[in-house]
Amino acid sequence: MNKVFTHFKTDIPASIVVFFVALPLCLGIALASGAPLFSGLIAGIVGGIVVGSLSGSKIGVSGPAAGLAAIVLSAIVTLGNYENFLMAVVIGGFIQILLGLLKAGIIGYYFPSSVIKGMLTGIGVIIILKQIPYFFGYTANPQGDFAFVQTDGENTFSELLNMLNYIQPGPALVGFLGLAILIFWDRILSEKGKIFQILQGPLVAVVVGVIFHAVTKSNVFWAIPSAHLVNVPVPGNLTSFLGQFSFPNFSVITNPDVWIIAFTIALVASLETLLCVEATDKLDPYKNVTPTNRELFAQGTGNIVSGLIGGLPITQVIVRSSANIQSGGRSKISAIIHGFLLLISIIVIPKLLNMIPLSVLAAILLVVGYKLAKPELFKKMYDLGWKQSIPFTVTVFGIVFIDLLYGIGLGLSVGIVVILIKSYQNSHFLHKEGEETDDNKLKMTLAEEVTFFNKGAILKELDGLPANTHLILDVRKTRYLDNDIIEILEDFVIKAKERNINIKLISERGEIDNPTSYIEFFKLRPTV
Repeated sequence: MNKVFTHFKTDIPASIVVFFVALPLCLGIALASGAPLFSGLIAGIVGGIVVGSLSGSKIGVSGPAAGLAAIVLSAIVTLGNYENFLMAVVIGGFIQILLGLLKAGIIGYYFPSSVIKGMLTGIGVIIILKQIPYFFGYTANPQGDFAFVQTDGENTFSELLNMLNYIQPGPALVGFLGLAILIFWDRILSEKGKIFQILQGPLVAVVVGVIFHAVTKSNVFWAIPSAHLVNVPVPGNLTSFLGQFSFPNFSVITNPDVWIIAFTIALVASLETLLCVEATDKLDPYKNVTPTNRELFAQGTGNIVSGLIGGLPITQVIVRSSANIQSGGRSKISAIIHGFLLLISIIVIPKLLNMIPLSVLAAILLVVGYKLAKPELFKKMYDLGWKQSIPFTVTVFGIVFIDLLYGIGLGLSVGIVVILIKSYQNSHFLHKEGEETDDNKLKMTLAEEVTFFNKGAILKELDGLPANTHLILDVRKTRYLDNDIIEILEDFVIKAKERNINIKLISERGEIDNPTSYIEFFKLRPTV
């Protein structure tokens, strides 16, 4: 038990920061999903307490995800009402548990590093672009809508242009005050003493924001309108509080549409979670490795619980996870405590929460976004060469100009093309053997693994051999040779005779001059 609370001094401040980041996102994602506002808070609470307790991740934070908002919105319409949709969430949770038992967590390891870095950077860029309107007091689009085409009919960039006509002095001023506090705290005060490390800048910025709102609410010019404040449901009593919970309609369990949506939620939520796990493990300065199959089990359990009490689907989410890491979170305690903070605050102090300006929370998210998308990272990826920079860039642009899942899909597709090109280039080596004047003696050394991806490269080299050549084919290092390649070599036996090309095959068994059949030879090789 003592080991769990080893990093309590850093986890507590981190949990407060994550709480302030999570609060508007939970509400905004619920609004963007066409679901009750309270459902987003339920998902945040369950993601923190339930998933946080079961997960093997030390720094990952779970909750409602922006990437699922469009799916949820469409699903509620398809199934007729929110209670029917909750049944799909519960079933989706069981499917995720099954995926964990089937060891599907390994999928996340097959995403290229350039795509994962592009995902982090793209999310950082989109956070900045989406939070700028909130920073200046323009709140036409709901928090948590990270898609390029927004629910208010605008897109990310047209929203910025519209914002210029609706800048509010009060929210903008307190936003700048909050941003100044955050930068000053991070760059200067955090180095001055432990008290400034325990008492985090975001908490101070929020307190200043609440005080500003309380002092200026009667001032016509500087007052912050209610639309620019956090909007947590305020129950009148315990009965009305409990009345905010919804429960699944179990009678629709045989509806095929429910199962289709359940599988969709399970697959998308699992993919987002695995990508987030991979990304947060890369961000983690202590390089902890999250057990992915256990994570699927934790997420599945969380979705079952969330669905049973009226919450949105849950995934591990990069915005809250990166805020946790940047704030010094070291163990799962920070994620769990953030869940309890959400629960306690909506019960005890909902009216106080509703005094927090959204522009202050936008300032916190702007700092998170900047740390995810630092300009020097773009230069670093460019310096690594086109094989890293192109998938990275495509992922970033895909996330900014379409949405998260499409951006990752585009980046992965480009990454696969890069792998194919690299495989094409690395399938074999061809060089002259012997004296420099001996132009007719060439040697081709096949790589350790040669698959059908390499057909084009090898076929091109063989077809390009001049007549009267002496070819040495070295397969001593080859441990896997695809049947497609063997067929190419078989066909080349006939071409070699026509062009008077002599072939010497060098293998672990020895040397063979002008082999008549490669098929029989490679069938007999125990290592292939």
